[in-house]
Amino acid sequence: MKNNIRFAALAALLVFALPFASQAAEDIKAKPWNLAGEELARFDAKVVDIVCELSGDCPADCGGGSRQLGLIAGNGDLLLAGKNSQAIFTGAVVDLLPHCGTTVTVDGLFTGIDGGPKLFQVQFIRPQGAGEDIKANAWGKTWNANHPDLKDKKGPWFRKDPRVNALIERDGYLGLSHAADKEFLEWFE
Repeated sequence: MKNNIRFAALAALLVFALPFASQAAEDIKAKPWNLAGEELARFDAKVVDIVCELSGDCPADCGGGSRQLGLIAGNGDLLLAGKNSQAIFTGAVVDLLPHCGTTVTVDGLFTGIDGGPKLFQVQFIRPQGAGEDIKANAWGKTWNANHPDLKDKKGPWFRKDPRVNALIERDGYLGLSHAADKEFLEWFE
């Protein structure tokens, strides 16, 4: 009987607590990915070239897509925008580059080890004054537009990408050397 009362009390607590928890984050559109140290967040931040911020080497247009981009939050913290909303971990540069030097509202999640450094996964971007959030998933579309001859070829993008294939040709699959690849495969067997 006591266990039934405890279970009913716990169930009631969860039923009443869940709406309050979701109301506190109702403006956040980001979806959790169940990653270590995950924290959903929505905030305003300036889109910046991280190398520029750290070294003073500041090419026009945040490097035109050749540099890692980040965010300067309202409290002055420089945050690494490590990826967009796509599962392929391609980074957020393509999505953030059009907003270089401007303040946007980003919606996503922080991930990392509790008490350690965190990176931010951008899932949505809203330019200042815009009414709607933009889903941060431009990388795949941009890759297909840049490789029209490859987009219909079977297989994942990285097996078709000329840059990836050139690096594998030069350095092997592990990036160490073809000899290291061979040694690893022999060890693995």
